[in-house]
Amino acid sequence: MTEHLLKPADRVEVTVLVDNYIDIFVPPATAVDRRLPFAPDRQIMAEHGFSCLVRVVAGKKEHTVLLDTGLSRDCMAWNARQLGVDLHAVEAVVLSHGHFDHTGGLSAVFCGAGRQVPLVVHPDAFLRRRMNGPKGIAELPRLDAVGLKKAGADILQREGPSTLAAGHLLVTGEVERKTSFEKGMPGMEMFTDGAWVPDPIRDDQAIVIHVKDKGLVVVSGCAHAGIVNMVEYAKKITGTGHVHAVLGGFHLTGPAFAKVVPPTVDAVKTIDPEYVVPMHCTGWDAINRFMAAMPGKCILNTVGTTYVFGGE
Repeated sequence: MTEHLLKPADRVEVTVLVDNYIDIFVPPATAVDRRLPFAPDRQIMAEHGFSCLVRVVAGKKEHTVLLDTGLSRDCMAWNARQLGVDLHAVEAVVLSHGHFDHTGGLSAVFCGAGRQVPLVVHPDAFLRRRMNGPKGIAELPRLDAVGLKKAGADILQREGPSTLAAGHLLVTGEVERKTSFEKGMPGMEMFTDGAWVPDPIRDDQAIVIHVKDKGLVVVSGCAHAGIVNMVEYAKKITGTGHVHAVLGGFHLTGPAFAKVVPPTVDAVKTIDPEYVVPMHCTGWDAINRFMAAMPGKCILNTVGTTYVFGGE
């Protein structure tokens, strides 16, 4: 694969609109995490989902891209209003994958925008899916392409890497699976060719920004491909060796991933980013292990925090 051109940015700001955890009294841990000032009349919500607003600054140009939209119809939109974020100013929406805890607030972005908003998504995000687990089978809510188009989405189905924000933001597309320990999500199935088969969640993808003089900032939704696979793939397709920050869901929660946590923590420590911000589906045990293994580098996220990389 040839390297995919990614223009360096002067600064990137990642504002967390939806995550599983909120604590209004958590102080800043580093120079990059800007916590919300205490305000008794500000009501921020948390839910089992993920969404973040990514603002990329290059010279005098600014670009705003939304990654995922949370679980419910209301949480992302509510938090955006509380934070003074205008969702209708978003240039494009990227779906990390098609699972319902990342797509619930899509209508809030498209309805009332007054224009078609690009929606970058892997084709597999529209598949029928179910979870076949110890407690039975549960089919997952499915993305409705027709409904999204009617609402105002300009659906851009892309399997491979592509860029947004005038070439300053990369969407990885389908991620190569290289590590021996990152095996996806057990029990996931997809309906294809008339049958239910194991689902590798091929639509799982991340966004990447190359911050000038810093390195790569990689933001994942759930990292079903494996957060280590994601970071290594981002390095490969950008031709950039140094990783400045890794943020998002790492999907290491629950008994099924207990054995995956130690090698993942070790591998991320070897990659050695300046900052690691595990969120959403990473799980409390894994977050604590990252905290212990990477003191001063691992940051506990809380909804409403903005992370600023570059532009000092």
